[in-house]
Amino acid sequence: MRIHLLPTQLINQIAAGEVVERPSTVVKELLENSFDAGATHITVEIEQGGTRLIKIRDDGCGIVKEDLPLALSRHATSKISVLQDLEQVTSMGFRGEALPSISSVARLTLISRIADTACAWRVSADGSEQHADPEPDPHPQGTTVEVRDLFYNTPARRKFLKTEKTEFTHIESLLQKLALSRFHIGFTLTHNQKEILKLKPANSVAEQEYRVAAICGTEFINNAVYCDVAALGLHLTGWVSLPTYSRSQADMQFFYVNGRLIRDKLVSHAIKQAYQDVLFSGRHSIFVLYLSLDPNLVDVNAHPAKLEVRFREGRLVHDFLFSALHRSLAKLRPETSASENDSTSPAYLLPESTPPSFPHYPKEQATLPFTVAETLHAYSLLHPIDEQATEFPPPTQSIPPLGFAIAHLHDIYILSQTANGMVLVDAHAAHERVIYERLKQHYQQGAIPNQPLLLPIKIKVTAAEADLVEQQQEFFVLLGFELSRSGAESIVLRASPALLAGTDVAGLIADVLADIKTQGMSSRIQTQSNELLATMACHGSVRANRHLTITEMNALLRDMEQTERSGQCNHGRPTWIELTKQELDKFFLRGQ
Repeated sequence: MRIHLLPTQLINQIAAGEVVERPSTVVKELLENSFDAGATHITVEIEQGGTRLIKIRDDGCGIVKEDLPLALSRHATSKISVLQDLEQVTSMGFRGEALPSISSVARLTLISRIADTACAWRVSADGSEQHADPEPDPHPQGTTVEVRDLFYNTPARRKFLKTEKTEFTHIESLLQKLALSRFHIGFTLTHNQKEILKLKPANSVAEQEYRVAAICGTEFINNAVYCDVAALGLHLTGWVSLPTYSRSQADMQFFYVNGRLIRDKLVSHAIKQAYQDVLFSGRHSIFVLYLSLDPNLVDVNAHPAKLEVRFREGRLVHDFLFSALHRSLAKLRPETSASENDSTSPAYLLPESTPPSFPHYPKEQATLPFTVAETLHAYSLLHPIDEQATEFPPPTQSIPPLGFAIAHLHDIYILSQTANGMVLVDAHAAHERVIYERLKQHYQQGAIPNQPLLLPIKIKVTAAEADLVEQQQEFFVLLGFELSRSGAESIVLRASPALLAGTDVAGLIADVLADIKTQGMSSRIQTQSNELLATMACHGSVRANRHLTITEMNALLRDMEQTERSGQCNHGRPTWIELTKQELDKFFLRGQ
């Protein structure tokens, strides 16, 4: 066949293949236009899952009468003029393809009115670009777009749509995600004349929390940390879930760049790394986060649907996100009660910008299959208690956040009385976190302090492991071990980390060597050193069924209060839970 120009309607329908996948993608394009118009309230009316009607009305700036026919033409936009504008895009939509693409596969009516004009004006389109002249309409200031009979002229594409319920679920989910990006806008959603969602504008932090709770669930807000960090021209705000509140799927993770919802591997990796030491294996965090940066530093034109972006300084963004979230999660630790009379005082020390909503850890606790040495490092006590003491200290003595130990239940759990109720602590999990954080701190400072053994220990290993010890002695020194080869399949240990005194060092060395062999002895081992330190901490933690004295238990509680991330063990399990007096009263129907 000879080369020829395609008909205009066919060109638009081909373009619609990128823009219009299903009813929800139509809603997305039209909502983003409303955002760019400066709307403060948007109403979305849906019928039959969007196949019969999609009607979106806003109170934005409107479109000038003379521009209405042009708005239905391809590559016509008010948002960019020259190539350089693409380097600093600040609007949501800028390609000028949405309206003509939608009208090529549906019957579209556009009504709009600008301020200080006598009336609105209406135009209609069906993709043929044979537009009638605008007609007057009593519409108030703003814009309404009606999209009827989606895919009426492309029945093959209509067959790919799912059920009415499924298509509307996509629309509702999309509206919720976009509503999280524009707190200052009110939203109303109806389906088949039934109101499904109504969100008022949310300007204060409390109102924003209410919207987040309405979309992500109250439990998320009650188990979330508010983040507000700015540095190097980057600003991160939003909510991230406590490590003990997670999901089996990554289906509640919303990240916005300059108000645009995006999916990005770099962002996902940074957030995942921030939860590395505190999230239980196989679980996924929940977050609603907003990153603001100079539009020149991000390319939003990397994907036809603008769901992906490209950062010009990817490493900078990655490291900033990791640091901001890592530190925010690290600040979660027990906090002294503000007043004995305030039984609802915060349980955690959070960033200064935290909203007034504070959670308790979920009331659950898993036990671990402990195979660790029976040892507990000596602690200095802030509030010494007599070894035989069984009564709670007198009111004259200040009560620390995690209270004072009363009993060691089943030789696993510490029962402690606090000013506001009681706390249960998994001694092994808590001690493991304390040791792990100290090992990390020493390692980052250059080397982990070691302690010479009274008698060197000879350990049987494989020839490959003996080779590894011989080749990497300096690295083992950094970990606090003094090792040397003593034969083809044996090594000698002369010193071990001081924090792990009394540990089953033969078993510990075996596990450390296994970790290094698995990870490979290269530059990667430095980035994965935390996994080695976690293995060492597990060996150095007090084992289950090892009875602790009152002094030892209180010492551990005090250390937990001073340790970052003490709410979870190295595997992401909770280390302690709290029951307030009010919760205890409910159990026994007191006051009812």
